[in-house]
Amino acid sequence: MLGKTAGGLFWMFRYLERSENTARLVDAGFRMALVRGGDSSEEWASVIDTAGARSAYLSAYDSFDGARVVDFLLRDTGNPSSVLSSVETARSNARLVRTALTREVWEATNEAWMSIRDSLKRPVRVQDVHDVLALIRQQSALVRGALHGSMLRNDGYDFARIGTFLERADNTARILDVKYYVLLPSLAQIGSSLDNMQWETVLRSVAGQRAYRWLTGGEIAPMGIAEFVILDSRMPRSLAFSVGKLAENLGYLEQDYGIRHRSQEMADSLHAQLKGRTIDTIFEGGLHEFLTDFLRDICSLGIQIELDYRFFG
Repeated sequence: MLGKTAGGLFWMFRYLERSENTARLVDAGFRMALVRGGDSSEEWASVIDTAGARSAYLSAYDSFDGARVVDFLLRDTGNPSSVLSSVETARSNARLVRTALTREVWEATNEAWMSIRDSLKRPVRVQDVHDVLALIRQQSALVRGALHGSMLRNDGYDFARIGTFLERADNTARILDVKYYVLLPSLAQIGSSLDNMQWETVLRSVAGQRAYRWLTGGEIAPMGIAEFVILDSRMPRSLAFSVGKLAENLGYLEQDYGIRHRSQEMADSLHAQLKGRTIDTIFEGGLHEFLTDFLRDICSLGIQIELDYRFFG
């Protein structure tokens, strides 16, 4: 496969995943703001930090007002990671690689773009936020469903999956890091109802609340939630699951092309590190330090994939 085509598929699905993740972050922000009551600027600032958009946001606004944050993350075309920008970029990449997609995947992508564009023509009213966010998540799921149901399991499928899980791993790590260092006001709050609520918000942000309750009977334990979101390979948005799929799909490319690239070695190493960890050792070494290292490694892996497969060659 040409590097340009591979890159188009990679970024198409990376941006689709980003649009859904951003919608999940906005939903988490609303839940945190409702529970806190009063001044919720800290909660909305944490959402901006999770999205990695503080500098861009502060270049346009001087305070973390809920309505402004929502508009910035959902509709602002000046924000390249807003939902609207992400879906438009995903569609542009889909057009570039149209011949590598099935009709079903292209039509689902185009429908997602049209539906989300129409829903975001105007600022979203508070009473409509839930429905708009649900629509964004649903449209992303429909494209993934078309991918799984109609695409040949070849290198194109692998690059689509690699883009998806690289973005997902990055997002999950960011959510956990912001919870640990930004959301909790002080160490005195650990174990409080606010602390537990914020950990529940983490679960909601990664679509893991019900699955976690099935496994634990509903007990809210910070270390248990962290273990679930980091190390549980059954959880489709956990770090372990995402990195496992990255290594798996890069392995398929190795089999197809007969070449083992540096990116495969990096993914396998990162996967082995996660499999060799326990949540106790992660907390002993510092959750923030662990997540900082993970985000650095996942970023380096993304850059190496682009180099190995010559996305811009």
